Amino acid sequence: MSGPVVVIGAGASGLFAAGFLARRGARVQVLEKMPRTASKMRISGKGRCNLTNNMPLEEFIAQYPGNGRFLYSALHRFSNRDCMDFFTSLGVELKVERGQRVFPVSDNAHEAADALERFARSQGAEIYLGHKVVRIEASPSGGINSVVAVHNGEEKVFPTETVIVATGGLSYPGTGSTGDGLVFAADLGHVIVEPRPALVPIRVEEPWAAELAGLSLRNVELQVDNPQGGRARYFGELMFAHFGVTGPIVLTASEQIGLWLKESGRKLKAFIDLKPALDEAQLDQRLLRDFAEFSRKQFKNALDMLLPKRLIPVVVTLSGIDPQKQCHQLTRAERHRLRSLLKGLPLTITKTLPIAAAIVTAGGVDVREVDPRTMESKKVKGLFFCGEVLDVHGVTGGFNLQAAFSTGYCAAHGVRLSPVLHGTESSQER
Repeated sequence: MSGPVVVIGAGASGLFAAGFLARRGARVQVLEKMPRTASKMRISGKGRCNLTNNMPLEEFIAQYPGNGRFLYSALHRFSNRDCMDFFTSLGVELKVERGQRVFPVSDNAHEAADALERFARSQGAEIYLGHKVVRIEASPSGGINSVVAVHNGEEKVFPTETVIVATGGLSYPGTGSTGDGLVFAADLGHVIVEPRPALVPIRVEEPWAAELAGLSLRNVELQVDNPQGGRARYFGELMFAHFGVTGPIVLTASEQIGLWLKESGRKLKAFIDLKPALDEAQLDQRLLRDFAEFSRKQFKNALDMLLPKRLIPVVVTLSGIDPQKQCHQLTRAERHRLRSLLKGLPLTITKTLPIAAAIVTAGGVDVREVDPRTMESKKVKGLFFCGEVLDVHGVTGGFNLQAAFSTGYCAAHGVRLSPVLHGTESSQER
């Protein structure tokens, strides 16, 4: 390779690729259309930035329902432990929370994003903000000739033989992820797997769900009926919202839900098991004990030890049991009806929220056309991809940022360099 390497996108994977490539001695030019770097990273994890996950590396691949095997080499070249060591070396103190999720001690995503930007700049990467790439020019020989960007209304040409596309997917378009890289890849002959939302909240038609907006339920099980038969189950935390439900287990289930909705063309039946640790017999014994203890209380006032306060009126209404009835007057049939409701609070799923509301985009550049060791295109010499532009995605918990870092690292080390030093032009913002 001769001349500079152009990285399109100054997000998590782009900055990672730029920094490590510049460290290797390349001249690196990063073109970012937004007025600041790492816009999506700065809002990730509700502004806290879930950088990675501390689970054993051998368990990682299973956390990527979207082409996890493609990441095998990348995760071993730059692992979750490498990621933690890297950010610690940049002065970002880390902590491990429930689910082995790794966050900055500060709970401030800007700290991690700023540290990553400083790393890229300190290695010599030139970052051009406000530069929207409009096309990648192919050379007559089938490689790359240049990248064309618009800045302040004028086109600028960046001659290069090597391009790393790190433009993200289609989720959170306000951060700059508007699918630009997918257009570039398609124009250069790559197959694009249709983008769709992954890790996205879902809408339900029950009006009581909106009434519970903001209520979180921990240690529950979401059960979703497959229109073709069978039932998928997801255990963990769920939260009600004005549109329906969200939370970790909903986000994890959402991609499959979206596919089933599209395939069946109809609404899906789902259920929340509020007491998954108890089977029906054990739950029945629990109800018998509670109702014996509160025998003189009205039914509507006897569920405080069993359910969150805000959920009680909903369960009472759905049970069909007279709320004024005293517990000692409840029949066996009524108790069993309540038990069934606690083991399967019904929901009717109508749709997922749009891809713009998704945390992650499923779909993207077909990974069968990308070398998993180097992230280089198998179709165009000198063209590399990293991050969410690839058809790779993980569940919630730090796995998607880890994939961005690992693929960015591999792209940086996949570029073949000539034995020349990188350029000396200032890396100031332009």
